[in-house]
Amino acid sequence: MTSALFKTADLCDAHDAELHYAEPIFQDYGGRKGFYGVISTLKIFEDNGLVKAALSEPGEGRVLVVDGGGSLRRALLGDQLAKRAVDNGWAGLVIYGCIRDSADVAEFDLGVKALATHPRKTEKRSEGQRDIEVQFAGVRFVPGHYIYADEDGVVTAARNLIDEKIG
Repeated sequence: MTSALFKTADLCDAHDAELHYAEPIFQDYGGRKGFYGVISTLKIFEDNGLVKAALSEPGEGRVLVVDGGGSLRRALLGDQLAKRAVDNGWAGLVIYGCIRDSADVAEFDLGVKALATHPRKTEKRSEGQRDIEVQFAGVRFVPGHYIYADEDGVVTAARNLIDEKIG
């Protein structure tokens, strides 16, 4: 889903009591700066096998929220997985960890927020958990809830707020 339909600041003004606000710890890396969608989650650590598996499925405009434990030692997403995400219809990713190939990732029509970049790839054990509640940046990310992200920040809500009148 694209960003032309919303600004997080407007969502905050209209729906403050319904929103949960992520701490401002993320950098923008994708070519799409604003994105939103239904949350799907992963809890992993220095292993992106489950990221590859998730992004290989139809995204249907969802946002993959990856709890990578905040590791700054390996990249959980690179250009090949970003291309896979675009090809399969994912709106974006929010990664509590690092990415690599950032110049290439910036060319894709995909929202990508992460802590930093790191050139080292991950292990490929495919260990972790999928579609469970994860918590980082002061927010609980609940599968099936909605996430909204743009240059101003990341917020979540239990329901879709885009169809609401904003203003």
